[in-house]
Amino acid sequence: MSDQTTTFGLLVIGGGSAGFAAAIKGADLGARVAIVEGSTLGGTCVNVGCIPSKTLLRAAEARHKREHHGFAGIPTSDGAANWADVREQKNLLVETLRRDKYEHVLKSYESVTLVRQRATFRADRTVQLSDGQVLRGDKIVIATGASPWLPPIPGLNESEYLDNATAMSLERLPQSLVVIGGGAVGLELAQMFSRLGADVTVIEVLDRLVAREEPAISEALAESLRAEGLTIHTGVSIDRVTTSDGRHSILLRDGKGPRTVSAEQVLVAAGRRANTRGLGLENPGIALTKRGEIVVDEFLQTTVPNIYAAGDVIGEPMFVYVAAYAGNLATENALGGNSRRYDLFAVPSVTFTDPAVASVGLTESAARQRGVNVLVSQLALEHVPRARAAHDTRGFIRLVADGKTRKIIGAHVVAAEAGELISEAALSVRLGLTIEELAGSFHPYLTLSEGLKLAAQTFTTDVSKLSCCAA
Repeated sequence: MSDQTTTFGLLVIGGGSAGFAAAIKGADLGARVAIVEGSTLGGTCVNVGCIPSKTLLRAAEARHKREHHGFAGIPTSDGAANWADVREQKNLLVETLRRDKYEHVLKSYESVTLVRQRATFRADRTVQLSDGQVLRGDKIVIATGASPWLPPIPGLNESEYLDNATAMSLERLPQSLVVIGGGAVGLELAQMFSRLGADVTVIEVLDRLVAREEPAISEALAESLRAEGLTIHTGVSIDRVTTSDGRHSILLRDGKGPRTVSAEQVLVAAGRRANTRGLGLENPGIALTKRGEIVVDEFLQTTVPNIYAAGDVIGEPMFVYVAAYAGNLATENALGGNSRRYDLFAVPSVTFTDPAVASVGLTESAARQRGVNVLVSQLALEHVPRARAAHDTRGFIRLVADGKTRKIIGAHVVAAEAGELISEAALSVRLGLTIEELAGSFHPYLTLSEGLKLAAQTFTTDVSKLSCCAA
């Protein structure tokens, strides 16, 4: 590119999931595309999010299962984890997927140009690169993602705290760890470090863990984590963090008064905020929310014509699959006219603890707040033959239905593989399946998914009185 302004049919700012989906869709639609990324390709998920965390979770689970399983005749054995080897295998997986799913993918799209620089918007709706070059896009998609948020706790910023990225790259395992945040990221990493040998305490200022879930799910998950040895404090305020002699002390306060928790490391997992600072979005007049997220309409168009935004930069839900969907949609609307609306109906979520938590649709309380005549069934996993055979009956399946239409409007699962169940439940919600349709569908025997059929039957039947495979 020369020093002159270079024009593209589609200019994508950000090289993560939303950005790549946007760029690939642009190439498919015949546009000349540029992706501008000043940091590591792949965004959060492949580099510091779901890919590295889930492989570490599996490694920790493998160690945990050596000592804790329900099978007679199978010896248990202890053994310290070699963190350096575990971390190196994680790094190799990240590097491989970044290369295969991002760098190599671009080579198959000749119309896509990768620009490895930071970009700042100018008032004329062009972007200036860090080397001074200027790019113009007939259409622009902003997909700059989000970053960990630091709550305003006195002393925390000076404590050399960890976030999800730095925690997974530690040179050695900490002997003790305090996790600030009882959401998905905090709990996944808390359990992972605990299973690898650390003494872990979780602090959540809200009244319960995973507070967006059904209260019964929060209770069940907290009970399981405490049974593994994690210490959990909920409904507390954090007064300050102090650091001395290589240890961090966190002063908590609740109805019982003040208390202090100390540990070798502090991990902050208190949510994420959109990456909008330093982009110069105010120059063309792109509006932001109070939290710094880009304001978009139902077509993902910003307040500036021809500029769209997608992914974590527009706020919740910050899931990689939602980001990819949004990037694709934003480009389609930008290049083809605003014809498709951003639809977040029946988006499933998974927290990859063990047992895992998965949900889709409305909770019972949310449905009641909307005036729905609610029907609820809850099936303990002890009634699911697969769970019995695996000697792991922790958890339950909870279905929420509309009492008038009998359609399934919500599904909430606590189970070892809850994430493997939720896609069918999401389709049930999205397609408007009734209780009878789900209960009457075929499910292979001795699969965990059979639990969805049994949970649907539970609306009208005591399944404990059914034989195996009962229709």
